[in-house]
Amino acid sequence: MLVVGAGTRRTEDPDAPIGNGRAISVLAAREGAAVACADLEDDAAAETVALVEGESGRAVAIAADASDPDQCSRMVSDAAGLLGGLDGVVLNVGIGVGAGLEGTSLEDWDRALDVNLRAHFLVCRAAMPVLADGSAIVFIGSVAGLRAGSGSPSYDSSKAALPGLCRHVAREGARRGVRANVVMPGLIDTPIGRAASGRNPGRDRVAARVPLGRQGTAWEVAQATIFLLSHEASYVTGQQLVVDGGLTTL
Repeated sequence: MLVVGAGTRRTEDPDAPIGNGRAISVLAAREGAAVACADLEDDAAAETVALVEGESGRAVAIAADASDPDQCSRMVSDAAGLLGGLDGVVLNVGIGVGAGLEGTSLEDWDRALDVNLRAHFLVCRAAMPVLADGSAIVFIGSVAGLRAGSGSPSYDSSKAALPGLCRHVAREGARRGVRANVVMPGLIDTPIGRAASGRNPGRDRVAARVPLGRQGTAWEVAQATIFLLSHEASYVTGQQLVVDGGLTTL
């Protein structure tokens, strides 16, 4: 399987938690998958590979920019070639730029849409002909796609669009049993989440109002993702699985 965005953001925090993409890669390997760990930073991808191999799993590192069409095509073909085929894809890429309408430039908007939405289209377009029948694709979205709250119109809009792209991919893939679903995390304790907390002091107050009383972890996002990749979810496609401790509904 291919995990796009398999690295974890570097931080000076000595107690920094693991990121979603790295947790997904490690958990997938624990379940027996061979994993192509793709990331914009080759060091970040290599660190994830080292974690997988440290648990006797099989993984390879690929450095690529998912917003670049040529690099997307190469990433998918490299993953399939190195692993001897491809039966799963996880798309865990996204950035938040701009603050409010007035504070979001055209460049901010275009960059966010390139990374948060176009990249997913590019990878799916390249992967669909390569994926084996019965494969699975999981988009990692955000509850920002369900209601405004990030403060970034480009982020909220791109995350809201992911389920639409997912439904189209699921419909095209259904002929060959290729499933596509979206995991929509809420407030998750990751290095990126902690960085956002530094910019938004109100985040901790919001976390205190999560019905389950805490932020989630990358491992909990990974567990939901692995379920959707697995045969246990063989009749689930075109759906959104919200992992937010009840934040958006309770």
